[in-house]
Amino acid sequence: MGAFGFLCAQEKEPTNPEATEAYEPIPPKVVPGKNGAPPSDALVLFDGTDLDAWISAVDSTEAKWHLNNDGSMTVRDKSGDIQTKRNFGSVQLHLEWRSPKEVNGQGQSRANSGVFLQKRYEVQVLDNNDNDTYVNGQVGSIYKQSVPLAMASVPSGEWNTYDIIFHTPQFSRGGNLTKPATMTVLHNGLLIQDHFELEGPTEYIGWPTYQAHGKGPIVLQDHRDNSRVSYRNIWVRELD
Repeated sequence: MGAFGFLCAQEKEPTNPEATEAYEPIPPKVVPGKNGAPPSDALVLFDGTDLDAWISAVDSTEAKWHLNNDGSMTVRDKSGDIQTKRNFGSVQLHLEWRSPKEVNGQGQSRANSGVFLQKRYEVQVLDNNDNDTYVNGQVGSIYKQSVPLAMASVPSGEWNTYDIIFHTPQFSRGGNLTKPATMTVLHNGLLIQDHFELEGPTEYIGWPTYQAHGKGPIVLQDHRDNSRVSYRNIWVRELD
């Protein structure tokens, strides 16, 4: 007899609805944000007033990106990536980004930036409007690993949204991978990455290979080619 048959032999089918009703644990109450505002349990990483939650990913000094009057920040060319002061594990991350209305360059040199979870796993930011490139490096890709299910960008110069659900990889005490990282991405409300299992960090050259690690910062990329990408309204909900 199989395990399922054994279980059925031991337990009879419930005959009343109360037998399959659960009353604990009670989920915490979270107030959703209105008009793009973060929910009540979110940690705000950028609201347009300052860059206090961020540091340079190059030398851990203060973040040197441009702070704009419209509540956004813009990559300061060749100043380097910026990263959060705090480290995170599994998260729900919301952010909004915009390429310049008048874009320069083509392929990977056109409003190129990126959002890295734990400084290792990148969701690509790129202007692909009338601008083809390799599809596992286009906007919304999990860089070099997963092609997006759709190209959902708004016109150049308008604001895009990313909502990213990231679950950190798990490792044994000996450092062996027991569960890969997963990522779900909505781009402007459209599902473009559906619980994708990452093969490791998103590498520019070479195959991805996991190395055991703990929590890490969220990083925004300076591609060092005058990308002029802007960000606003960044918040995170910790899931672990």
